[in-house]
Order: sequence, then C-alpha cells, then structure tokens
Amino acid sequence: MPAWILPEYIEDMLPAEARRIEMMRRRVLDWLLVHGYELVGPPLLEYVESLLAGSGGDTNLRMFKVVDQLSGRMMALRADMTPQVARIDAHLLNRKGVTRLCYAGSVLHTLPSGLTRTREPFQVGAELYGHAGLESDLEVQRVMLQSLALAGVSKIHIDLGHVAVFRGLVTGAGIPAGLEKELFRVLQAKDTSALKELCAGLGRKVDTRARQALLLLPELYGDSGVLALARDAFPNYPEIVTALDELETAAEELKPLVDTLAFDLADLRGYHYHTGMVFAAYTCNSPNAIALGGRYDEIGKAFGRSRPATGFSMDLRELSSLMQADIYPKGILAPYVKGDEKLANRIDQLRYEGHIVVAGLPGHERDQDISGCDRKLILEGDVWVIVKI
Repeated sequence: MPAWILPEYIEDMLPAEARRIEMMRRRVLDWLLVHGYELVGPPLLEYVESLLAGSGGDTNLRMFKVVDQLSGRMMALRADMTPQVARIDAHLLNRKGVTRLCYAGSVLHTLPSGLTRTREPFQVGAELYGHAGLESDLEVQRVMLQSLALAGVSKIHIDLGHVAVFRGLVTGAGIPAGLEKELFRVLQAKDTSALKELCAGLGRKVDTRARQALLLLPELYGDSGVLALARDAFPNYPEIVTALDELETAAEELKPLVDTLAFDLADLRGYHYHTGMVFAAYTCNSPNAIALGGRYDEIGKAFGRSRPATGFSMDLRELSSLMQADIYPKGILAPYVKGDEKLANRIDQLRYEGHIVVAGLPGHERDQDISGCDRKLILEGDVWVIVKI
C-alpha cells in the first residue's frame, strides 16, 4: 500500500472545497458575532474525563484516545466541542447572567456516523448559557436556520421534539429506572413489538392513559395534528403540557424560516444529555441531519456549575458535500516584479479590491495555462492594464 494513502473516511480538502468551507465558516461566524456570540477556541486534545463530562457517556466510543507522555493520564481527541465550551463557560469565564459563545474547528470520530460521512467533521456551533426560558431556545433555533441559509442551504426542513414528553410520562407514571432504560432502548430502535410487550408488563402499576401514551409515541410524527393528538391521548402531567405548549410556540415562530416543519415526539436523541426541546434540520438530497441542537441544562453540573444551556452545531464538510461543485475563481497573471514600482502598486491595488493576482516567477513564463488565471496584466504605454488570456 502506498505510504500516502489516507485512512478510510479521512480526506484532504482540495482547493475548491476548502475555499467553499472557509467562506461558509466566515459567513456563519460573522452572523453569530453580530448576535453577540463570542468566538472561543478549545484545544483539540484534553483529558478523557473532561471531554466526557456532561455527555452521558455517549461520546466515549467516538473518541480516539492516547496516553499523555507527561502525566501518564489518558487523553482524547475531541469528538464534540460542546462539553469543551461548557467547561470554558463554567471555569474560565464564570460570568453571571447570559453568556453566548460560538466555535469552529475539526473534531475526530473513531467511526463515521454514516456511510457517506467523514471521520473528521468541521464543526461550527453556538451555545447560550444562563437562560432557562423558551426565548433562548427560539433564539438559538432562529440563528441556526439563518446560518444555514447564509451557508447556501435552501429548502430547509426542521423536526422539533421534546425529551420532556417521554421523561414526563416516565416520571408521572412512576416507572422505575431499569424499565425506563428498556423503554428508551426500544423507542430508539422503533421496535413496536418490544414496546407492546414492555407496556403489557406494566400491568395495573401504571395508569392506563400512560401505557397508551407510550404505545402511541412512535406514531407521533407529523404536522400540528400530532400535538392535538398528544393533548387528547396523554395524561395531563405538567411536564408534558409545558413541553407541548413550547413545541407549538416554537413552530409558529420558525415557520417563516423553513420550507417544512414536523414534530417528532419519539425523538430521544441524546436523551441522557438533553433536558428539553431538541431539533434537527434537513435539506434535499441528504438522509442525514445537517444541523442538530437542543437544550441541555445539566451539562455544566459536571464542571461544578450547573447552568441552563441550549445550542446547536453543524458540520461544514457535510454541508459542502451537498453544494454544487464550485470552480476555483480565476485570477490575474502578473509579470515577475523586480524594481517596477508601478507594477507592484497595481498588483497591490487589485489585491486590495479582492482580485486574485498571481505574480509570475523567472523561468516559468509559459506556465500561464496551469496558473488558474484567465486574465493578465500587460503594459500599454506606461499603464498596466488587464486583458483576457
């Protein structure tokens, strides 16, 4: 095998893709900046315990791990930047009130999350700490959808869910922790047969409406009729009523920003991590979510400072793969500059205006066909002018 072959699901970014990703990164971060989100840059490598803090252990198998030669402790390459940003909020900034942070950088996964996905996503995201109300959820969701539009994504669909629906059923019905795990597992697998068996085993210990609601959960995906059905069929537990109210309000706020919207009351993604509303954005020609987010109020607890938190993240490499292939912009070929002040000034002027100007080098005057230029600078009289090649 040639030494230059890369591992599976690891790829170089060639010029056109790298440029497209960088442009998306700038647009998204600039949009977050004008909304008050401050940029932070966590390290690629940390101790395993820190990276696992607050994640519910879901990221443990996704991380590459190494032994620190200085301390002898186990370290890992980050698989997600959200716990790192929570650590920054809790320990380094330690502010009172609301804190808005954003980030952009590569993360590494031991296995790809899909057949067409890389093991080195380029993650961009935002986190809002210190506010527990629906208003901060809506802010994060709006900013996410606007960021996707700025990145060039069209025809956006969003799914809204709320982990408090399932959690409220479990708590209100007094279902023990062991059985809760089993119910969670079969709901995640959408195994309706196993779900029926588990609910039948609940017997008279659990309210009939609660059992019926658990059986109904996998079917509760769709338009606003889903919420109406849930209100009629579910027990009147306070957590569930609040969750359904929040979903209804969010849908009304977000409809102008999306093409389609649906509710998924059985979405338990990150159930041991999220504490409230969860959301996922999709677009045409992609079976995978292009952006994910939700509320996770307990994440700071692992760092000794429990704060309300909500946020989102997206993979710019995934988004880039969905875009129409770009052609790297053509530049202007300039002669080799040696002692020609007018030529040097003209080149500087063009570059300040945003043009690509490639200065030739001695001995390569005939390389203009491979220089990526479709124009050139020539001297007419005493003026340097641009002409087509």
